[in-house]
Amino acid sequence: MALATRTRTGPPSFWGSTIGKKAVMAVSGLILLGYLVVHMLGNLKIFFGPEEFNGYAHWLRTIGSPALHYEWALWGLRVVLVAAVIAHGVAAYQLSRRDIKARPVKYAHQRRRATYATRTMRWGGVILALFVVWHLLDLTTLTVNERAWAGHPYENVLATFSTWYGNVIYILAVSALGLHVRHGFWSAAQTLGAGNARRDRLFKGLANGLALALFAGFVSVPVSVMTGIVS
Repeated sequence: MALATRTRTGPPSFWGSTIGKKAVMAVSGLILLGYLVVHMLGNLKIFFGPEEFNGYAHWLRTIGSPALHYEWALWGLRVVLVAAVIAHGVAAYQLSRRDIKARPVKYAHQRRRATYATRTMRWGGVILALFVVWHLLDLTTLTVNERAWAGHPYENVLATFSTWYGNVIYILAVSALGLHVRHGFWSAAQTLGAGNARRDRLFKGLANGLALALFAGFVSVPVSVMTGIVS
């Protein structure tokens, strides 16, 4: 006598549901956005000279001292960021695959309902992921920065943006970041229930403002090096 096959008939888990994946994307995205704002503000210290910028870089490695050992807090932050990036990327990939499976055949007449930022979220995310790898190899491990000088962050930034390819890579990535934040912040607000018809204009305005501020703040560094404002 064959045994009956047991099948799961209950509701999907939080992670298994579409709304669960969207919530994970929203929360992880907001964590990364908070880091980006702080990172941008830290980058702007380069306009106050090498002593100020190098001092800031040293402070990052001594947060919590003497209670915490050298770089413990920084490594804790890195673990949180890596977890957020993985959660964000996996959720985005799985939602994308789910969307493709739900609509395997393209519409005969596609309607331009989505903004440019919406349509480029997927490849923009890929660009940002590749840039993170480059950025770490460039200014953290100093692997691809030919004129890097360990322990001198200010000089290493100048070395990066003294090359045409360093500027092109960075500005392209920052442009993709602006588009990503512009759509992602508004989407996160909708997913987490903060947005509604009355607050829609407010959150779209905040999304545009954040995207513009991050783009301007980050891109100001390579532009200033290229033009000799920072040297």
